[in-house]
Amino acid sequence: MPRIVSLIASATEIVCALGFEDQLVGRSHECDYPDSAKRLPVCTAPKIDVHATSGAINASIKSILRDGLSVYRVDAEKLRELKPDVVVTQTQCEVCAVSQRDVEAALCDWVDSRPRIVSLAPNSLQDVWQDIERVGEVLEAEHRLIRRLLEQIRLRTEAVSHVARDLSDRPTIACIEWIDPLMAAGNWVPELVELAGGTNRFGEAGKHAPWMTWEQLVAADTDVIALMPCGFDIARTLQDLPLLMGHREWPHLSAVQSRRVFACDGNQYFNRPGPRLVESLEILAELLHPEAFNFGHEGRGWKRFDPLAS
Repeated sequence: MPRIVSLIASATEIVCALGFEDQLVGRSHECDYPDSAKRLPVCTAPKIDVHATSGAINASIKSILRDGLSVYRVDAEKLRELKPDVVVTQTQCEVCAVSQRDVEAALCDWVDSRPRIVSLAPNSLQDVWQDIERVGEVLEAEHRLIRRLLEQIRLRTEAVSHVARDLSDRPTIACIEWIDPLMAAGNWVPELVELAGGTNRFGEAGKHAPWMTWEQLVAADTDVIALMPCGFDIARTLQDLPLLMGHREWPHLSAVQSRRVFACDGNQYFNRPGPRLVESLEILAELLHPEAFNFGHEGRGWKRFDPLAS
């Protein structure tokens, strides 16, 4: 059986969902689901202070990338010690996780057997499902196990979309992937909004998250605002609320006045292109159509709060 190192959280979830958790021998610093994966040796670390303010994090990342450097460190010695047969990484975003370039740099002086690098690059839901299939094929999973996982995802997706498309109301929503400066969610999130019965106002399906302005947010004046900052859990997202509530236009937004602004766990759900995107879909369905959907994600995947509280 292959010895596997996963250097991206979504890939760790894919590997485990396919039944290969026992073959995992190393992980990234962000791989925390399933909880049992935390027992694995950590092979990466961020070069930025992840506890800094959103603005400071953004400035640090821009500075590092401007110098042509990576946002992450890969522990080459730890990788060599673990002797993996397969290393899973990504090329989708150099900011979100360790990239293929980082892994290749760590392996550049290996003269003995080099592991196979599997690099994922999902931009859409279909890409994510194909990555699940590709990882399964590389690990030589039984075809029926791959198909069973994908079928479970399909059935849960259709359970939402079949109900949502018969609803007469399609609330508008702004999905916010970063707060300072403002960034909208892109890639697969607009697709999830459509499936959940909403009307997405920012970001395009299959394209990277775009920057946005306060003027654009005010002009759109959406029915719902979902905060899902990349890499942030609910508690960390709530810490950034003063950055939003301090703007003079904030109290006048329709979503704020109707108390339909929600803090989501972007780190565990919306930012991870893996099997739990189907749970992200269910979360959006609960936010957009609470009268029609209740999957029990409140408190774990999202939280309501008073956006007008001082």
